[in-house]
Amino acid sequence: MRPADAPGPVAAEADAGPPISSERGAATVLVVAIVAAIMTVTAVVLPVLGMLVQSARAANAADAAALAAADAVAGVVDAVPCELAARAAALGGAELTGCALDGPVADVSVSIALGPFDTTATARAGPPGWPG
Repeated sequence: MRPADAPGPVAAEADAGPPISSERGAATVLVVAIVAAIMTVTAVVLPVLGMLVQSARAANAADAAALAAADAVAGVVDAVPCELAARAAALGGAELTGCALDGPVADVSVSIALGPFDTTATARAGPPGWPG
């Protein structure tokens, strides 16, 4: 038998603390905070990844433009070198911003606009070992 002053089941429940229903909605706040954090990270990462893609596109367009100009200088293609480089850059989605010829070597620079930013790239093409 238990003593009369020992807490019974009713007294033990009263000492357990606040009822569980006072914590309702805590998971909702946590989920909202997690979703907000994921959205913030996404908003920062996506533009950076976009710039990386634009940088690669600009580099590819510059390479193609330089090779096209060098082919025209070498006589492989019957065209004006810098005009051919401009067409090659446009096919790559870029705009030719510079074209210089030094003997059989072509140096070109291109630009691609991404929103308020411009991504630029330069390339050089010609025979190997040319000192220019």
